[in-house]
Amino acid sequence: MINIKENKELNIINHSCAHIMAQAVKHLFPEAKFWVGPVIEEGFYYDIDLGDKTLTEEDLTNIEKEMKRIIKDGKRIIREEITKSEALERFKDDPYKIDLINRMDESDTVISCYTQGDFTDLCRGPHVETTKECKYFKLLKFSGAYWKGDAKNKMLQRIYGVCFKTEEDLNKHLEELKDAQERDHRKIGKDLGIFLIDDLVGKGLPMYLPNGFVMWNTLENYIREKEIKRGYKHVLTPPIGNVELYKTSGHWEHYQENMFPKMEVDDEEFVLRPMNCPHHMVIYGSELHSYRDLPLRIAEIARDARYEASGALKGIERVRTFCQNDSHIFCTPEQIESEFKSVVDLILEVYKEMNIKNYRFELSLRDPEDKVKYYPDDEMWNNAENKLREVLNDLKLDYVEKIGEAAFYGPKLDVQVKPAVGPEYTLSTCQLDFCLPMRFDLSYIDSDGTKKTPVVIHRAILGSIDRFMAFYLEETKGVLPLWLAPIEINILPVNNEYHLDYAKDLSTKLEKEGYRVNLDCREEKLGYRLRDAVVKKIPVTIILGQKEVDDKTISYREFGSEKTTTLTYKDFIKYLEKRIKNKN
Repeated sequence: MINIKENKELNIINHSCAHIMAQAVKHLFPEAKFWVGPVIEEGFYYDIDLGDKTLTEEDLTNIEKEMKRIIKDGKRIIREEITKSEALERFKDDPYKIDLINRMDESDTVISCYTQGDFTDLCRGPHVETTKECKYFKLLKFSGAYWKGDAKNKMLQRIYGVCFKTEEDLNKHLEELKDAQERDHRKIGKDLGIFLIDDLVGKGLPMYLPNGFVMWNTLENYIREKEIKRGYKHVLTPPIGNVELYKTSGHWEHYQENMFPKMEVDDEEFVLRPMNCPHHMVIYGSELHSYRDLPLRIAEIARDARYEASGALKGIERVRTFCQNDSHIFCTPEQIESEFKSVVDLILEVYKEMNIKNYRFELSLRDPEDKVKYYPDDEMWNNAENKLREVLNDLKLDYVEKIGEAAFYGPKLDVQVKPAVGPEYTLSTCQLDFCLPMRFDLSYIDSDGTKKTPVVIHRAILGSIDRFMAFYLEETKGVLPLWLAPIEINILPVNNEYHLDYAKDLSTKLEKEGYRVNLDCREEKLGYRLRDAVVKKIPVTIILGQKEVDDKTISYREFGSEKTTTLTYKDFIKYLEKRIKNKN
């Protein structure tokens, strides 16, 4: 989907359209006062004080009609430059504009405003020549928005819209928006009973419902089994830590603003754990190690907590407590290349099995000019960054370098994905770290008998399971593969009087085989129950009538198909096993 804010031409058109919308609102609601109306990635919005009036869908339709009338009239949009004192006088009856003007630098003696017909507003511009250039627009939605984003201030009403040069471009964008709304994991999560967030529990603190926990548990078992096969040793560490632990690691100095406030208990200071590496460093350091012990791969499915501003929270994609599929690989410098390649190989294996294709790689590096954010050791950084480049080039991966995006202790490879709604984020990550082993005074005895410092590779394959679930629900539109679906098989007896006993017997047998089965024997028509199975996106629905009872067979449909296939029980199990083995 196109980023309107970054497209110069669309930015100007949308900025101009926001003014036309404000003019239409002023015509319909003369008492309206306006705060700001910026261009955003998805189009534009305007924050409006309508007094006691609350907008409705009908109001949105009427505003669109008035905008079309203004556009058809085709007034020129005229720029005017005035002084700050003139601006204060012109907008003296509008407290929102006065606030904006008063916050402008006194040295900026010239303030620009734009007029179209009977409407004038402050604006830096630029704008289109006439209102006729904004004819292909759509108002999308409205919501509440606190003035200046502060909950202590008055609630204003925010109207969102978008504008394009052509009708074709507008329609294409609206289709993309519709698709994004259908993919939004917050909607899918609610429809499928995956998770719940309630302010009484706390913002950004998701609770996983039975269906969601099945999905969660299946993903956890899936990745843990892969890690065990690759030699990872799993541990369990506490979700809090002593402040001294994070001072030792450096997180207290570099990451404290992302932590929850410390707690004092029995003369100790604790914080909720924001990451797991300090705990794993302590585990490694608790005993002596030889070079023969390395690489040592410590893994944990670990619950962490980080402070996120309430405005940044988003479903289970961005939360305040989450579960990381985390690991720290302690290795010798000579093992960096093979271990890093093994991590990338595991990422690619998981993505292939789960049919994830829309991703890209970023090599996140430090900013050498930033002497505060990053651990100060030029030799360490140059060595680490060059090592990662070598590995990525050997693997022939396409990647882009991002200066200033590294962790404070080392460079990293991030796998970036695009959600249905909002900006890109990191799904999987692999980080090279020469810093923390030194801070924790970790060592191993090398083959020559000398004490050496190990290198640590931080890696998360699924990233956080919460975020991975959000992404995967959006990628699949909630149509999950058989092995991951909360309900794998739905059984529908056509008539309970004649077919229920066979349905119950089949349900019991399938459950003993380990499948997640739902027996829908409600006294509803078959068509209704079939439609309900589609709404719930159940992968396989079995329909049992008299023929199936007599022949002891199974007739089933796959989600998204009306084709019915009939098999023996033995062949049906083979069919299920094949689907599960194929994963996607």
